[in-house]
Amino acid sequence: MSSFCQWEGDTLVLNILGRPRAKKTKIGKVIGNQLEVHVAENPVRGRATAHLVKFLAGEFDVTESSITVVFGVYNVNKQLRIVAPKRLPAAIAKQQGAASRI
Repeated sequence: MSSFCQWEGDTLVLNILGRPRAKKTKIGKVIGNQLEVHVAENPVRGRATAHLVKFLAGEFDVTESSITVVFGVYNVNKQLRIVAPKRLPAAIAKQQGAASRI
């Protein structure tokens, strides 16, 4: 399993490298032990992180309340906990080969 994510029971813990001010919100590549996510929002008072959570909720097919920002609300380096994701985005499934786990 890649170091940018790990399972704790039914909770997926993700290390994120946020890239605010992007043209389009999308999942990027793995850089070191973080998953790069481009966010089409300015990093002002946590708005980019809020946008990131909303985007990832759709990608993992969960409610926004199922995603907890452990740290990094006001920083590009973040850790998120996603409870019981119903779907894995292709970039993550490809990295860990665990699409069948869900």
